[in-house]
Amino acid sequence: MPRKEILERIQKYVHPFRVTSGKGFRLRDFDAADTCGLKMDKDEAAELLARGSEWLAEEQDMLYAQDRWSLLLVFQAMDAAGKDGTIKHVMSRINPQGCEVTSFKQPSAEELSHDFLWRYAKAVPARGRIGVFNRSYYEEVLVVRVHQQLLNLQKLPREYVSRKIWDERLDDIAHFEDYLTRQGVIILKFFLNLSHKEQKKRFMKRLDDPDRNWKFSPSDVRERRYWEDYQHAFEEAIRATATKRAPWYVVPADNKWFTRLVVAAAIVDVVEGLDLAYPKVDPGMKQDLVAARAELDAES
Repeated sequence: MPRKEILERIQKYVHPFRVTSGKGFRLRDFDAADTCGLKMDKDEAAELLARGSEWLAEEQDMLYAQDRWSLLLVFQAMDAAGKDGTIKHVMSRINPQGCEVTSFKQPSAEELSHDFLWRYAKAVPARGRIGVFNRSYYEEVLVVRVHQQLLNLQKLPREYVSRKIWDERLDDIAHFEDYLTRQGVIILKFFLNLSHKEQKKRFMKRLDDPDRNWKFSPSDVRERRYWEDYQHAFEEAIRATATKRAPWYVVPADNKWFTRLVVAAAIVDVVEGLDLAYPKVDPGMKQDLVAARAELDAES
């Protein structure tokens, strides 16, 4: 199948979930079990995902060689939505030298002594590289918003902790992303949209299967109690920061195979639009190559 046809097919499964303006955005308008009518078995899905990953690997090689753009992939979700698995499968063919995954855990004492974007800014990918944020600066308007006692650890002056702080932080994030995009950082943000019912099902699997017990933490159930609070926080975050330059993808996450396909397709769709190519060799460099060939031929 020609690339143009593949791209058109890809866009069919990407654009319904792409959010470029937060105006009127409602999370309940997106079905966590949606598959756009696509039906396939696991083998078919795995084969299609492999093709997408190979395509992405080709583009990543040119991205690295061209050394002009960088790609930042941001993943946010509720527990058990499949972030780790999606990152693993989608990025499976990527050259490790050109990609780095950063998982942001509980902030250290040093990180808490800086502004809330500091530790994330340090991890933004360099030109020619792909950076993956497994959770990100959005945690500062998600988990910190749901558990506001965490603000006390951030040592903010009292006059800056007001009812406006979440809107202010969302403004800061939007400006930060706008700045990065003007420096050649392509930002794609993925919210893996898992249903309340499916999360319970996956938690039960972790409890029932001894080989999956390690994945379960009592905190998972405690955080589930705040489901509606998190849904509200996610909705507010997407409303305030969805732009054409830094779009959100509200990806259905109840079917893992479809989640991975949409994420891979979204990345390929955007990167293909960069019209990447290997750097052309200038006349001076060509002369150097001819000289190098002559020297090597002389050795034999």
